Amino acid sequence: MAATYKDAGVDLDVYAESMRRLPRLMHRTFSPRVIPSDGGFAGLFSLDFDGKLFARKYREPVLVSGTDGVGTKLKIAQQTNRHDTVGIDLVAMCVNDLICTGGEPLFFLDYVAMGRDDPARLEQIVQGISDGCVEGDMALLGGETAIMPDMYATDDYDLAGFAVGVVERRKLIDGHLIGEGDVVLGLASSGLHSNGFSLVRKVIADAALGWDAVPKELGGRTLAQACLEPTRIYTKVIRSVQMHYRVKQVLHGLAHITGGGIEENLDRILPKNVDAVIDPSGWELPAIYQWLQKTGEIETSEMRRVFNMGIGMAAVVSEFYADSIMTKIRAAGVPCHQIGKITAGTGTVQYAST
Repeated sequence: MAATYKDAGVDLDVYAESMRRLPRLMHRTFSPRVIPSDGGFAGLFSLDFDGKLFARKYREPVLVSGTDGVGTKLKIAQQTNRHDTVGIDLVAMCVNDLICTGGEPLFFLDYVAMGRDDPARLEQIVQGISDGCVEGDMALLGGETAIMPDMYATDDYDLAGFAVGVVERRKLIDGHLIGEGDVVLGLASSGLHSNGFSLVRKVIADAALGWDAVPKELGGRTLAQACLEPTRIYTKVIRSVQMHYRVKQVLHGLAHITGGGIEENLDRILPKNVDAVIDPSGWELPAIYQWLQKTGEIETSEMRRVFNMGIGMAAVVSEFYADSIMTKIRAAGVPCHQIGKITAGTGTVQYAST
């Protein structure tokens, strides 16, 4: 009998059904600058959709790009058969990096690799990506779905995302204006976000707990619910600050707090003549971190190195405007705290002793 692609684990008819489900999830994210190209080999995005708008807004535009994934948080989605939130994580990990430059998000591309074609599962994944793009104010312009039965186990999949934005060169935020006396604001995370899940899964496995366990410290939520809480996307709140103030005078640096925690990520934007001193009493450690630390007997230094500790984005701002900016961020629905100060130093981040 002649061999077929289906015999090798790839059913082209099922793949076609998967592809038929995706255009509506893309179209709901489109802005007027997207040039429809369903079935084309590449997505199309106009920088000048009305002939003048882009030229008026950007005199010296700089393109911004970033890529990321979701990591082993995907294992929890696969083990619990819940796939509608990890797409939000994928977008968040990319767009939260992009906006740290002061950039305006434009469009997003995804890459989904699966061990077998599953139209319903793919639709759930891309629904989350679509939701994330709506929240991140960017178009889902295209993507790629690869079915690779010899590379992935039957129910395994992996995700990668790619974000592109633009920023006016004179409004680029790169941390060089951070100076002594500035204030560090911490924008609350929605939870663990998408880092440290190899340690999270080890703690839960060592405690012999299932994903449906409900530790009393988590306020009635299961471990699955707490762990799969999607990553907060900060586009709208950061853009609101940018539009309200003269950014260079007010917003001196932004750091997306991911793997490495506050210290390693804030360190990336500090000039070499200042330090950031973080006061851990400036915010309450959320319950999921307290539970993980107690259950896994994790040292505080290790917690701070692995997790965001409840702070998903750090903003270094002029002290004069700090209270006003905090008020504006809170009004946008994101809890915000003063978590540190900028002092004279050598470009390091340190926690104040408490």
